[in-house]
Amino acid sequence: MPILHHHLAEGQHSDAAIGELLVATSRLYAEVLQCPIERVRVFAHVLPARHVAVGGRLVSEGQAGAPFFEFMVLEGRPVEQCQDLLARITDLIVATLGVDRSLVRGVCKPVPPALWAIAGQPASAVRAAEIQSRAP
Repeated sequence: MPILHHHLAEGQHSDAAIGELLVATSRLYAEVLQCPIERVRVFAHVLPARHVAVGGRLVSEGQAGAPFFEFMVLEGRPVEQCQDLLARITDLIVATLGVDRSLVRGVCKPVPPALWAIAGQPASAVRAAEIQSRAP
């Protein structure tokens, strides 16, 4: 289930910095959620600067870009875990991309397990089968 999207304006950050951010947030996400990193998916959506407005001004016209990130977790995760991710992903964005912290925004989206698919099956069923397979 661990899916994270970074939304960035084109021309604001190098490919190397974006790659570093993707790898670092993958590791952080797996660590905080205590899940196998193989399940983590992190994407960078780099939008043309003329398609990004911050404070009513286009980034293509000189407005500073303002990174936005969103991630999904299965419902039932502790709020503290989600808040930890919000804070620590913001820290990574600031450190890796060198942006002003006040410009970074993020959101956690809880998803009901019955509405999330793993290999075409509801996560609620897949997780129940995993738990049952580990039972003595």
